[in-house]
Amino acid sequence: MAKRERVVRQSVSLPPRVANRVRALAQKSRASSNRVLVDLIEAGLESKEAEKQRFFELADRLTECDDPEEKRRLKKELARLTFGI
Repeated sequence: MAKRERVVRQSVSLPPRVANRVRALAQKSRASSNRVLVDLIEAGLESKEAEKQRFFELADRLTECDDPEEKRRLKKELARLTFGI
């Protein structure tokens, strides 16, 4: 039998626009708003981790690169990831 993960209760205040979107997603998927929030948070955390991994992969490629044009492109991509530009 698998152990159940201990849950931690959190209180979150959402802007009305976001709360309405969460409720709509919950209705559409026939899930609770709580389940939708948990799924969205998990997806966001996974996305942040993937973004971090992408940054490190690009940094590794930059340090190994000899082509000036490729270095410029990699620097531009790293700046976009870091600063959103």
